[in-house]
Amino acid sequence: MTSRRAFLQNSTLCLAGFSGLKAADAEAKPLLRVGLMTDLHYADKPPTKTRFYREALAKLDEAVEVMNREKPALVVELGDFIDQADSIDREIEWLRTMESHFARLSMPRHYVLGNHCVGTLTKEEFAANTKASGSFESFEAGGVTFVILDSCFRRDGTPYSRKNFDWKDANVPKDELSWLESQLSKASGPVIVLAHQRLDADKAHAVQNAAEVRSLLEKSGKVLAVFQGHSHKNDYQQIAGIHYTTLVAMVEGSGAGNNGYAVLDVMPDGSLRLQGFRRQVERALRRA
Repeated sequence: MTSRRAFLQNSTLCLAGFSGLKAADAEAKPLLRVGLMTDLHYADKPPTKTRFYREALAKLDEAVEVMNREKPALVVELGDFIDQADSIDREIEWLRTMESHFARLSMPRHYVLGNHCVGTLTKEEFAANTKASGSFESFEAGGVTFVILDSCFRRDGTPYSRKNFDWKDANVPKDELSWLESQLSKASGPVIVLAHQRLDADKAHAVQNAAEVRSLLEKSGKVLAVFQGHSHKNDYQQIAGIHYTTLVAMVEGSGAGNNGYAVLDVMPDGSLRLQGFRRQVERALRRA
């Protein structure tokens, strides 16, 4: 069985606007625990530069083992679950392989669509071979509303499918913005947003209308944080009191030491503790 202490030897505590966890904070019990991982890019093909596609299965297996031990209420994969194949049948085969490993989780699992998830497939095909909703969705757990966004749309509102897009042209369309505003209005407690493409100020990997999305999040006064992937690196920004945390990609680098995933604790005071494993940076985020 893997040891969390061993994982944390290579992790760094990132301070988000304060000097660190007090002893009492460290002992406080969370209201809710959530598992997070992103950018596995599984594919049965040789590595390219820093991406080791076949190793995603072993990295996922390790993360599933840890999640089943840590027992979060749910686990979310933040996009690019698989990499792009040269045929629909091959990509579905890869997706089914990954799903069979992901399904070993003992708790509910959720999916954010990434651009590679629907490079060859349609959103409906991705959903048909997983437990994914197929686009954007919201759900409640432990008094927290989770909003999963889908930014896999072209500027003209056309959904990504069958290589019909430029990956930099990521957008949240008007109907989804209206839906988001409605979900935020209905939420009776704090909100956590889950995305693939970035909603903060990273131009190369950002949603093109991210400022419009952020405006809705800020106006609601309910959003604690956004967790996202896509740019493959640990990153963090706070904008208008909302924490934007980018998780490290699991596909990057060879070997177990280059894995990275997290368990998020939602605390009674609205603060968040992101417990990082392997290369995932730990973060302590206080409510603004």
